[in-house]
Amino acid sequence: MTEEQLKAFIINLIEQKELEDKNFIRYSFFELKVENGLTETEIDEVLRVSRDYFENKGYKVYFTNAEFEYKNKRRKVESNEYLIAFKE
Repeated sequence: MTEEQLKAFIINLIEQKELEDKNFIRYSFFELKVENGLTETEIDEVLRVSRDYFENKGYKVYFTNAEFEYKNKRRKVESNEYLIAFKE
């Protein structure tokens, strides 16, 4: 994937995720690695750009194995999840 294609992919992914649920965003291993065939380098860039975007919009952002509290419930970002972002 070229740099321009990756940028377009990231923008599209962010927009799609916000349309699905503006308050809770989840990126899974399956959707990035299996469905879209991204390399580890591409995934790192997707996560970096997405983290910056969502943090700037007031989301709390967590990555694989991080623990967090959401709706008064302790939770962990599972090994098959790359990123969880949410607004309270």
